[in-house]
Amino acid sequence: MLTITEPEMFAKRIQRFMRWTRGIFLIVGTLMLSYVAITLLQARFYQEAANSTLDRQMHSEELRSGYPSRTVVKDGDVLGRIEIPRLGMSVAVLEGATSQTLRLGVGHIEGTALPGELGNIGIAGHRDTYFRDLKDIRASDEIHIQAASGLTRYEVDWIQITAPSDGGIVAPTTGSSLTLVTCYPFHFIGAAPERYVVHARKQ
Repeated sequence: MLTITEPEMFAKRIQRFMRWTRGIFLIVGTLMLSYVAITLLQARFYQEAANSTLDRQMHSEELRSGYPSRTVVKDGDVLGRIEIPRLGMSVAVLEGATSQTLRLGVGHIEGTALPGELGNIGIAGHRDTYFRDLKDIRASDEIHIQAASGLTRYEVDWIQITAPSDGGIVAPTTGSSLTLVTCYPFHFIGAAPERYVVHARKQ
């Protein structure tokens, strides 16, 4: 009669547990990768749809005659497109800076000038998606904002790192300027402690 010793029984339990754990990790990993893939695809399709929306706005006589008032702009509305030619970056600018909005594009910061308006336009984006390339931006780089009312060109004049509580970076201005904000450091894991700010003035 074959007898199994206690150490052998313990080893078998360990093996079963390891097989079960590997299976769970495999399932969880597959689900996480699937979620990331679906999210990236959704964002890509949304960007294409946003560009089409902007093209329609640009050809609309109603929007050509003047930018819509602030009261008709809703969260998620397509306001324009931001391009940084040297970095090869092009992304739709949406109204609002909620997590849902920033998953699909970059967001116009409420209370700042709208694209196409005079003043300081504030735009926020995630450091690990659409604003990842900001880590390579330099002073004098050109930034383009394409809105329904036309194309505006800006030139980067300063870059700084500041605290999240520094609301002065998007304070109103009398001139035409642009402020881009993302989290910093770029490769930090978790909630980043600082903000990376790029400021540009209209050319």
